[in-house]
Amino acid sequence: MNDSNSKESRARSLLKAFSWRIIATTTTIVIAYVITGETETAITIGGIEFFSKFIIYYIHERAWLLAPQGSIRKVLAFKK
Repeated sequence: MNDSNSKESRARSLLKAFSWRIIATTTTIVIAYVITGETETAITIGGIEFFSKFIIYYIHERAWLLAPQGSIRKVLAFKK
């Protein structure tokens, strides 16, 4: 996938979203547990966060594929 014209597959984007959500949701559950001291509440917060942010991350990942790849274009300087 090093070719600048290649695009990431939807399956790869989904796998990336899923693997990241596992890491991030685990962190959220731990933080929620530390704050609330309630396992059920922490897992509920983590569950809501997992599914909502999974969808948001997937959309974000696919949107980035629409952005042009390559070097940053030089901005023309305005003459004074």
